[in-house]
Amino acid sequence: MNFWEDMEFVHKIVDAAMRAMNNNTVIDICLLASFATMGIRSVNQQKVIEVLEAEKESLVKSNKAMRNVMWDWKLQLFAEASTDSALVPLSSLRAIYGEAPAA
Repeated sequence: MNFWEDMEFVHKIVDAAMRAMNNNTVIDICLLASFATMGIRSVNQQKVIEVLEAEKESLVKSNKAMRNVMWDWKLQLFAEASTDSALVPLSSLRAIYGEAPAA
């Protein structure tokens, strides 16, 4: 191929692109493809959001359960510290947990 044949080929490609840009059918197809792509992406994002919300709900329940267990342990620790044979006095535990009476 020589330079002029190359230029003619490029001119044909540009001409075809210009006709496609002015053709409403091509524009409609591009718009429809864009809409379909955005719809699919939206559906996928909704699925991810639902999974994350379920995971959040599970974590909230787990945190509440752990908080209750820790509270029970704390009460048990205070009960054991209130006996005379306790290794750590109750006043020390209250100070550690920030429950010491104000001076």
